Amino acid sequence: MKRRLSGDGLQREIGLWSAIALVVANMVGTGVFTTSGFIVQEMPNAQALLIAWLIGGIFALTGALCYGELGAMLPYAGGEYVYLRRSFGALPAFLSGWISLVVGFSAPIAAAAIAFAVYLMGGKGGPPWFVLEVGGRNWITVSPVSVTAIGVVIVFSLVHYHSLRLGQRVQNVLTGFKVLFVLAFGLGSFWLGNGDGERLRALVHGGGSTFEGGAFAISLIFVSFAYSGWNAAAYLGGEIRRPQRNLPLALLVGTVFVTGVYLLLNLAYVYALPVESMKGMLDVGAGAASALFGSAIGSAISWAIALGLLSVVSAMVMTGPRVYYAMARDGLFFRGIGRVDPNRHTPVQAIAFQAVIAVVMIVSATFDSLLIYMGFTLSLSAMVTVAGLVKLRLTEPDLARPYTTWGYPLTPLLFIAGNLWITVYSVFTRPVATLYGLGTIAVGIGVYVLFHKGGVKPATESGASVLLPHHFCPLKSERKLDQ
Repeated sequence: MKRRLSGDGLQREIGLWSAIALVVANMVGTGVFTTSGFIVQEMPNAQALLIAWLIGGIFALTGALCYGELGAMLPYAGGEYVYLRRSFGALPAFLSGWISLVVGFSAPIAAAAIAFAVYLMGGKGGPPWFVLEVGGRNWITVSPVSVTAIGVVIVFSLVHYHSLRLGQRVQNVLTGFKVLFVLAFGLGSFWLGNGDGERLRALVHGGGSTFEGGAFAISLIFVSFAYSGWNAAAYLGGEIRRPQRNLPLALLVGTVFVTGVYLLLNLAYVYALPVESMKGMLDVGAGAASALFGSAIGSAISWAIALGLLSVVSAMVMTGPRVYYAMARDGLFFRGIGRVDPNRHTPVQAIAFQAVIAVVMIVSATFDSLLIYMGFTLSLSAMVTVAGLVKLRLTEPDLARPYTTWGYPLTPLLFIAGNLWITVYSVFTRPVATLYGLGTIAVGIGVYVLFHKGGVKPATESGASVLLPHHFCPLKSERKLDQ
């Protein structure tokens, strides 16, 4: 039976389990297999490592609880862009979309694609074929790793252009494999792996951990990068069936599940490797696998990790474009990006635009240079979005709220305070990376002024596309959703 349209040109085809799978796919990926080595470089203590991952999970859960209310209240495609438009107006909304374009999706897509290529090639991608160096910096690098990563981005962009149904099926299969693999790797590490149980016992019986504020804040930036994606389902609010129920439920279930998985994997890392050998290790998942099972099985696990990383690329290619066309519909971005294909019901131009940005990042950026930049900027955006939830509670108390945040107002206040602490420490301890983040926001303000002063009109119907109508209307005016 044909699905109803959501009211913004897209079909509501995503059920609860697919929405949960999308959250899990966005979260479990590059970060958990790469960042623990950077965390112990800041805090060389196994207990501190586990505590950082637990606190990161608590922050993500509080954010998911808040986004659940926003998503149920405003169940439209666009995520933070939609929520901030309603709470703070056009400029903050545009900046959130701009951050999503550059930092939230394109950069992680590039990072995940690069990580896939590195794991696939066993860390031996070979020398670069071409390097453009100016001023002592490599601006363009073409290598077997970068070419493989670019191919991955193109393939998944084509898959998600074809149709939401095909993209959803591919996403579910990849996510199912990744979840089974991660659970098997985590549990199998303790059952079959050759690790050191004394390190696990020391977590319980050893001395307490000491934390230095700046180091712990930086560690939480790495952790927040790994947890980013807990809000994934919010970006497809216009394509989820029964969004008032399924959207917050998907955010909560997905976040709690992933927090448990992350703690399990990091316990496996501690079981496999001493903290000293983990310091600065990028491919910590592969290193732990080789230590636990030997080099031959470790190589096979590296390939499995590579396949699991495809789920991250797919999930972000799927979710990101919904933000950009939401911006374009309001006349704040290129008009063509605000249209969907009339037959496939997918935002083809937004998908292509995102792919181009990701490809540029693949050939021009290094993986590790993106981590703090992404973590700082995304924390800032999410913090302002949750502040918008508090504002809407005060300014629009009568707005229909099918789901309300558990523990309000403590839950949003905890999320805001935690992220504010992280961002403030980031400015003082990693000024260069945070300046890049602030620079991204400054450029976004300039782009906004350009489109705003230029009087760009929202996208309009044409014979070749279906327009997405304005979606910032009260819920009571929306047509009945699928049950």
